[in-house]
Amino acid sequence: MHISQFDFPLPPDLIAQEPPAERGASRLLVLDRESGEVQHRAFADLPALLEPTDLVVVNDTRVFHARLLGRRTPGGGAVECLLLRRMGADTWEALVHPGQRLRIGSRMTFETPERRLEGEILARHFHGRRTVRLWAHGGNGVDAVEEIIERIGHVPLPPYIKRSDTAVDRERYQTVYARERGSVAAPTAGLHFTPALLAGLDHRGVERATITLQVGYGTFQPVRVDAIESHTVDPEHFEVPPHAAEALSRARREHRRIIAVGTTTVRTLESLSVAADSSVAASSGQTSLFIRPGHRFRLVDGLITNFHLPRSSLLILVCAFAGRERVLAAYDAAVRERYRFYSYGDAMLIV
Repeated sequence: MHISQFDFPLPPDLIAQEPPAERGASRLLVLDRESGEVQHRAFADLPALLEPTDLVVVNDTRVFHARLLGRRTPGGGAVECLLLRRMGADTWEALVHPGQRLRIGSRMTFETPERRLEGEILARHFHGRRTVRLWAHGGNGVDAVEEIIERIGHVPLPPYIKRSDTAVDRERYQTVYARERGSVAAPTAGLHFTPALLAGLDHRGVERATITLQVGYGTFQPVRVDAIESHTVDPEHFEVPPHAAEALSRARREHRRIIAVGTTTVRTLESLSVAADSSVAASSGQTSLFIRPGHRFRLVDGLITNFHLPRSSLLILVCAFAGRERVLAAYDAAVRERYRFYSYGDAMLIV
């Protein structure tokens, strides 16, 4: 399929630049993937829209403060370093700016009056990526570096949010159930959930299970090929603990719906093996699964997701789940009704 088949017009003013005034106050477009029927609801209506027999699966990854702002040493020129993933005890894969001036051996300093990190470029890679060594000034070990990153780093807001991060983002660009630190982007479908809404799901009788997928910067990478079959997805680490595997196995055997919260959860679940007796084993590893039309979904029966970028792998995944024509028609309805798009935007429930 050609990437142009996953394009749609979007007025720039619909790209949400701020979170809603209150968490959970978003709108919810409900799409029936069999009929194509669309309903316009509030996210707070979610417990009433799910069945008591449903199993909701969430991603408990936690975004770390991966964006470091500092200066070159010597020289003093401004430097930005976006940490993508840890490679070793003191080395990271990162994007740096200005890339052309930061060659192998270049040094950087990131600091506040109380804390300081030192950095050095060790290697250059494709697409502007670098291997960076970080160490704490006056401190030792991985824990010191991690603590300073959390203290002085900035929230790595998506590139389509055209502002600097604020103290509000430290809370709002994080799910209320975030636990496992390691992502450079939030699993944004989960941003709508509040403790009260989770309690409402519990009261409704909806079961909930937790997995982890550490979201990488590749989630923002465009599809650079015309034929989507040639696109590849960066590998990301996932963990499916025993309690989640047991819940998934029970739901399959009892023919209950499994509702994935976010495309990260979908990619994790669809990377798992399902035995002939419908059992799912606890597992961990790397997934680079790219879900596109033609994929046979084995575990996911419903999806809660935000609205995604045109021509993106995430939009392609949603189209694979609900049908390209129905999804694009729903997006057209969302534009007409002026839903908010992308990370801080509104949500869809597809069942």
